[in-house]
Amino acid sequence: MATIERSPNLTISSLLALRATRDPGGTFLLADDAPISFGHIDDQSDALAASLANLGVEPGDRVALLLPPWPEFAVSVFAAAKLGATIVPLNPRLTLPELRYMLRHSGAACAVTAENAYGTEYLEVFEDLLVELPELSHLVTVGEEDLWYDDRVFQWEDLLSAGLGRDFSAHPAHPRDPFAIVYTSGTTGKPKGVELTHRGLIHAAAETAGAARLAPGDVVVGISALFHAFGLGPGLLGALLGGATLVLHDGLDAQAMLVLAERSGATVHCGVPTLFARELPCIRERAGPPSTLRLCLASGAPVRDDLARRIERTFGVPLLIAYSLTEASSTLAIGRLDDPPRERLLTVGRPVSGTQLRVTEEDGEDLPPESIGEIRVRGPGLMRGYYRQPRETAAATDAEGYLRTGDIGMVDEEGFLHIVGRREDVMIRDGSNVHAREVEDRLLAHPAVERGAVVGISDEILGEAICACVVRVEGGVVTESELRSWCALALAEYKVPDLVTFMEDLPLTGTGKVWRHELARRVSAEGLRPVPGEREEEQHD
Repeated sequence: MATIERSPNLTISSLLALRATRDPGGTFLLADDAPISFGHIDDQSDALAASLANLGVEPGDRVALLLPPWPEFAVSVFAAAKLGATIVPLNPRLTLPELRYMLRHSGAACAVTAENAYGTEYLEVFEDLLVELPELSHLVTVGEEDLWYDDRVFQWEDLLSAGLGRDFSAHPAHPRDPFAIVYTSGTTGKPKGVELTHRGLIHAAAETAGAARLAPGDVVVGISALFHAFGLGPGLLGALLGGATLVLHDGLDAQAMLVLAERSGATVHCGVPTLFARELPCIRERAGPPSTLRLCLASGAPVRDDLARRIERTFGVPLLIAYSLTEASSTLAIGRLDDPPRERLLTVGRPVSGTQLRVTEEDGEDLPPESIGEIRVRGPGLMRGYYRQPRETAAATDAEGYLRTGDIGMVDEEGFLHIVGRREDVMIRDGSNVHAREVEDRLLAHPAVERGAVVGISDEILGEAICACVVRVEGGVVTESELRSWCALALAEYKVPDLVTFMEDLPLTGTGKVWRHELARRVSAEGLRPVPGEREEEQHD
């Protein structure tokens, strides 16, 4: 079966219908080594859509998904698409305050959640949330435990059984209709709901699948965060467009990932750069990479030149690097297999089709090729805006409709995009954005902290380690481990500083702001050493 050709009229539900009609028995997902076909996902999503419609879920309603990378996530995505609903994919590792905020802000009418995962009993969490969030009318739980129920809580298997073979009114969505609200941290660290359309997600997925030459017979491994724009678009929808198989997995270490790739016959290995960095020594130990691979694809964070070369050399297959933004439905530039090797490894390729890219001064004035400035983009993948935040949307786009990415780069004479840096208050730790302001606000709430700043420090494994530079109040006593524990009480695990260094003062710019670049330089030059006598033994745990 061939790759589905894009059409301006395609929506996510029609995309599944096409693939399920052409290749109903083809393997769409591989979960715990069990194949799940395109036709099965189509049938299951029909059943769930029928039951959700019976509960009152209507076009435009928001359906939150708080699920690990399980088949139920995919079924829920397509059920919502068939109803004309908007999904709100959420990281199941969110803290309770973050989860409460996103459910309330999105106005979710229904949530599909795991009963328990990652050590959290979500039924207990939602017992309070259902009281606090009156708009949340229904909860669908995925699990096998026969726990408490009321008239707002339903078990997954019960809904599938009730909806099997039942008719429902499918909603003919328009390609420009919203389909997903994907939350990402803003410049102040507060979550923003990025509103993405059917058209935008399909475009980014198709462009990525096209660059990777994804086709039936391909098996894709390395994508676990389906709640991210890349996992939802190029991951789930990209496999659907190409007729390929997406391997579902979660929380694997580097060695386990390589074993899974070999066992599943993976041909395409996606991942954030830190995953590939962790796998390189494992490949040397196991005497070679997975034998079936034909391609690696890195996205989600900058790839250092030396790491890119080592990935390609060690895996023995071409490496493509993608430039991805949630606000652009994920991929907005990517390398191609026929690009010259140097450009393929040392740049993020060229913009995907239909995407216009400018490099500008801060005031928006265009710069000539080979000049370094802010990257601005416009195209079919661009978000509708930040949900319920028109001022934030206006601030992120210029008068001509270009998104101000905040990333710094340049386009060379051949049209290849080079990423030079980005706004200094944003770090990418292990593929996840961490905004300095959010971590700093938590640090400054500690009574022993007078001033603090957070910077990213280059790290071979994490990409960037989060380093908190702290000035204590006079006479204040606090240790690194205490501050890390203090942060862990309110922040997601990946936002907790990896290192804390105590300083007498912070370097400032001429306008009195913390000079982050100089601060990062000093800390790196000092080898991340705190003030003498304050270094904690567990600094690198």
